[in-house]
Amino acid sequence: MHTLATFSIVACDLKAQAWGVAVASKFPAVGSVVPWVRAKVGAVATQALANTSFGPRGLELMENNLPAEETLAKLLAVDPGRDQRQVGIVDGQGNSATFTGSGCMEWAGGISHPGYAIQGNILAGPEVIRRMETTFLETSGLLPDRLLAALEAGNRAGGDRRGRQSAALYVVKPRGGYGGYNDRWIDYRVDDHLNPIPRLRDMLELHYLYFGKSPKSQRVTLEGTIVAEIQRIMKGLGYYTTTDGIYNDSTREAFRAFINNENFEERADPDAGWIDRPVLDYLLKKLS
Repeated sequence: MHTLATFSIVACDLKAQAWGVAVASKFPAVGSVVPWVRAKVGAVATQALANTSFGPRGLELMENNLPAEETLAKLLAVDPGRDQRQVGIVDGQGNSATFTGSGCMEWAGGISHPGYAIQGNILAGPEVIRRMETTFLETSGLLPDRLLAALEAGNRAGGDRRGRQSAALYVVKPRGGYGGYNDRWIDYRVDDHLNPIPRLRDMLELHYLYFGKSPKSQRVTLEGTIVAEIQRIMKGLGYYTTTDGIYNDSTREAFRAFINNENFEERADPDAGWIDRPVLDYLLKKLS
C-alpha cells in the first residue's frame, strides 16, 4: 500500500456545534481516505499507511460516549499495523488525541490540545505543525475558515516534502447541509491539482457566495448605472437587448431569468429590485 504523506488538522467549535477536518497530501484524492466527521460526535483523520476503518469505527465509539483518548487507544489496540499509522481525533466534547506510529516516515509527528489535533508525516519539518497550530489559534471566524487557514500555513511552511497534489475540507454541523436536510455543511475536495490548497480556498469562497447571506446594508438597489451594467452583461448573454439603465418590467423578467440561471436566486430579489453586493461584484468580474 502507498503511504499518505499528509498533513491535517482535526478540530471543533463547540459554540457553533461544528466539527471538521482539513487535509492536504502528495497523493491523489486524499479527501476520499483521511477525513471522517459526524455532527455532535466528533472527527477523525486517519493517514500515513492509513487504516480507513479507524474513521467509521472511531465515530461509532465516540457516539457511544467514549472520549477521544480512549477511542484512539481502542483503535490502536487491535491494529497490528499501528506502528505505521497516524491518527488525529476530536470528540463531541472537544477532547482531542493524536498518534504517530514509530514506523511513520520522517518528519512525522503531531500535537493536540482541547478542541484540535494536528498531525503530519513526510513533512518538511516540525515547523509545519507549529505554524498550523499558531494560525488556527490566531484566526477568527467560522471553523471552515480557521481549518483552511491552518492548512495554508502548513503549506507555506513546506507541507508535504514530496510536493502537492490534493486537498480536502470536510465540516459538519446539525442541519448544516443543503436545504437543512443533512449535517454536511462544507464538503469540498481537490483531487488532483498542481496547487490544490489555493483551489480549495476558491471553492470555499464560492460556497459562501452561493449559500451565504449578506446583511441588508450590503444590498444594492437596481437603478441607474448598476442596471446598465447588468443589462450590458445580459445583452452579451442573449437575455436582453437594451442598455438604457431603466429597471422596467422587461428588464425585471430578464434579470429574473439571468439570476436564476446563475444560481443566485437567494442573493437577489428581482421584484424588490436589489442584489447582494458580493454577488454583483462577482458577476461583474466574471462576466464583464
